[in-house]
Formats: sequence, structure tokens, C-alpha cells
Amino acid sequence: MSKRQYHIETLAIHAGQDAHGDPATNARAVPVYRTTAYNFRDSKHGADLFGLRELGNIYARLMNPTNDVLAKRIAALEGGAAAQTLSSGTAAIFFTITNIARAGDEIVAASNLYGGTFSQFDAILPNAGIKANFTPVNDFAAVEAAINEKTRLVYVEAVGNPALDVADIEGYAAIAHRHGLPLIVDATFAPPPLLRALDHGADLVIHSLSKWIGGHGAGIGGVVVEKGGFDWTNPKFALYNEPDAGYHGLRFAHDLPEPLKPIAFSIRLLTVGIRNQGPTLAPDAAWIFLQGVESLPLRIARHSENALAVAKHLQSHPKVAWVKYPSLTQPELAAKYLPNGAGGVVVFGVKGGSDEARKVTDAANGEIFSILANVGDAKSLIIHPASTTHSQLSDEDLRKGGVAPELIRLSIGLEHIDDIIAALDEALEAI
Repeated sequence: MSKRQYHIETLAIHAGQDAHGDPATNARAVPVYRTTAYNFRDSKHGADLFGLRELGNIYARLMNPTNDVLAKRIAALEGGAAAQTLSSGTAAIFFTITNIARAGDEIVAASNLYGGTFSQFDAILPNAGIKANFTPVNDFAAVEAAINEKTRLVYVEAVGNPALDVADIEGYAAIAHRHGLPLIVDATFAPPPLLRALDHGADLVIHSLSKWIGGHGAGIGGVVVEKGGFDWTNPKFALYNEPDAGYHGLRFAHDLPEPLKPIAFSIRLLTVGIRNQGPTLAPDAAWIFLQGVESLPLRIARHSENALAVAKHLQSHPKVAWVKYPSLTQPELAAKYLPNGAGGVVVFGVKGGSDEARKVTDAANGEIFSILANVGDAKSLIIHPASTTHSQLSDEDLRKGGVAPELIRLSIGLEHIDDIIAALDEALEAI
């Protein structure tokens, strides 16, 4: 697209694609390129591509034109310099961490993470020699205390899953950058029409494409967006300063062509993580997500509108003990980071505890709500996290993550708000 500053609604439809459609076929819609490999013009062309002296298509594990449009479109929505798509949001998280840290290194992360991410950091990364130090969200004194000479990054969720705590991104960025560390923000619960975390100091933003960006529960994927320009030349980042044996001693912070140096993270993620370890997003899934991106600004506005109405309704329900929704429970941070809507998730606790929460969840499973381990669908979803998505956590870790036994997570869909509220009221009659 031109250098004109287009609005996000326009970028969601046009960014990442040639103004005249697909350059090979002139198709206006983005095609699905189902191919394993790509022809080289000659042997030198192939050698230059593999040697990073020229950019272009090599092999489908590395790149695909359909995926390329999706990556560029998400990067444009976030205001980033580059992006890489991966096979899942979980893969995007893991390969982001291991693209920065190696055995002997440490990371600092907020403790209110999605259960799968917490387990990845707490139980899996240590097997690779990477230690995670957890701190309460927005406890900046604890973050400062957790950072040491081995720390390589700071990680937070923009809006915690499922506790819905809003992270003070600028506060985290100030600490991370003071120590020469990148700030990584999982912004899955606050996609670009609501939040652009890079504008608030984040260096890398991660999304599960399967959620609101895709929007229809029809595919699995992830994406990492790089702001660009982070200084990887600090010797503490050994993966960028020591010669890489897989690329004839190339040092990613020093030896890339000048135009690529500002996006050294993305280049290394592609050539080391994705190329050699294979967490590749299928082009069919990329195409599915592109359909979702086009309507994302419209959908997320309705998700947020419906969720706020549900939260306000539940606040006055006699069988509800408490309700959390960012604009109601953290109005100052929500106004700062989520001025266009606070997202599509509401969590609440029912009076009585875990057994009552599961009764309500089961009773809601019907025409409107579905019990699913997912969020961000056009359909409304419900789940009891303590017994499902976060069941692998200890009682202490559940408490630290804000996952109470009575907590029910709602992903509010695009149905008419009266029908959504009626279904919840009916479910609450089960207790």
C-alpha cells in the first residue's frame, strides 16, 4: 500500500496485498497457494536465497505467498515492521522465547497467564535450561527484583486469561528497556482495533490467530509481530551475537544486510525456528484467517458492546458474587489502553463455589452458549477454567493467577444481546 496513513478498517481489508490483486494471477481475492516448493531461476538464485543475500520463496516450511499477505496485514494493523505466522498461538509463544533465550538464561513473566502458557514457562522451558520467574501483574517492584544478569526478556498478557487483569504496558516497557530487555506482550484478548501494544512500548506482540482475528473457530494459528529496531547487539543476547553454526558463522545482530538488521528477530525466527524446527502455518489456515481479519474491526466492536452489557447485567444478578470486565473493574487502565472497547470476555463468580459454577456452565450448554476451550468465536462460549483450561495448575498457582474456584469465563459472541442475557439468566436458575 502507499505511504498514506490508512485507518485500521481499511488496513484490515487491503494491507499486505498488491493494489492490483495477486501479482501472479491478478486475482482480487488472496489465493491459497498449495505448493511444497518454488522454482529457482538458476543455481545462483537458489544459493542467494539460502544464503540470505536475496529474499524470496524457497520452501513451504519457510514461506508461502498466502501466509505472507496475512503476516504483512497483521503487522500493518499492529504498526509493526515485520511479522511471522506460526502453526498455533502456543507455538508463537514458545518460538518467541527460544528465539531470544537459551539454556542458562531466565525470563520474567506475569503470573496471571493462560494455563497452557504458564505450564510452558513453568514445566517445559526449564527442560531446555530456561528459568521463568513469575511476578504479580503490575507489581513493578517485584518485576525489578526478579530481573538479574541472566534475564533476557519480560513477558505479559495485555489482558490476562482468564482473570482479565489489564497490564500497564508502558510501566512494563519502562522497566524492561531500562535493563536493555525486550518486552513481549500477548495481546490475543485485545486485538489491534482495541489495542496496539507496540505504540505503548512493547517490542514484540503475539496473537493466537484462532481467537478474534480468525473469529469463527475454524482454524489454529499464531503470529508474532516485531516493532523493529531493538538493539540485539548487547552481548547478553548470545543468539544474536555469537556465530550461528547453521549459517556459516553469521551473527544475526551484526551480519545481516542493512535493510534487515532492524528486524533481526523476525529473520532469525524464520530461518532458525521456523525453517529448522517446522512450526509452519498451513496456507489454508492462513486463508481462513484472512477472511476473519477483513471483518475484525466490525466484529470486535460488537463483541465488546455485548460483553459490556452482559457484565453490567450480571453485576445486579442475585446469584452472582462478583463480575470482572476491564472497563468496569480497572477503568483507568482500560481507558488508557482499551478506549475503543474492552474485549469480548467476561468472567464472574457464582455464589456457592466450584460445584455451583460447574452446574451453571452445564446448564448454559445449549442453543446459545457452548462449553468450549476457546474464545473469540462468533458464537458465545462458556467454560469453568479451574477444572479445564487451568486444571494443570496447583491450587497456589491458580490463586496467584486469579483463577478462583467459582470463576466462569464467558466469551461473548455476536448473537443479539437479549438472547445472550436470556440464556445466562436461564442457566443461573440451575443453582
